[in-house]
Amino acid sequence: MEEMLHVLPHDYHHNFPLNFWELCESMYLAFGIKIRKVNYSGNMYELVPILGLTYSGILDGNDERIILKIDIIIFVLSLIFTEGNRISEVDLTEKVKRWDVLAQSEHIHFEEAWKFIIEDLVREEYLTYLQIPNSDPACCEFLWGPRAHTETSKMKLVVHMAHPNGTYPKSYPELYEVALEAELGIEPGFLRKRGYCPKVSVNLFSPEKN
Repeated sequence: MEEMLHVLPHDYHHNFPLNFWELCESMYLAFGIKIRKVNYSGNMYELVPILGLTYSGILDGNDERIILKIDIIIFVLSLIFTEGNRISEVDLTEKVKRWDVLAQSEHIHFEEAWKFIIEDLVREEYLTYLQIPNSDPACCEFLWGPRAHTETSKMKLVVHMAHPNGTYPKSYPELYEVALEAELGIEPGFLRKRGYCPKVSVNLFSPEKN
């Protein structure tokens, strides 16, 4: 934090701590990135990808749209999860078109965003793009790709979705059940049948560094 203060005009120093923590909150909510203090005796911080997504291979550091592209990845993965682990191409197209963040953006429009989804995210295996079996006329759908399953989890997404409302994952019982079953590697629907969900929890992240 001291290094950041050095580059700020003196008049801004008084409000900097508040502005800094507002920045931390925005980074968490928008990008799933936590700014965490490394050394409590000093002022060193690290960026921790809470969702686990690395974004490697799909984001160009010189691209001014990099922040919005991160938003798109999280938005699409969340949609697929909340829609039952798959979403049709038609439905995803309509939801992306109506997405407020994209509508208000001056740097990227629907056509570019859709190309990023259907080409870049599919190529890098964040998404799987398949034809729906026995569909007539032929329709396609999106699922989480192998890389999404490797880097993040449904439970981490539920935690991320609950945070803006100041709630807990269990505030979304149906999503929490699905996420918990995936976390524990058990049969879908098992917890609901047994009535275990309110009694079972799981440690999502590593303990904070001291």
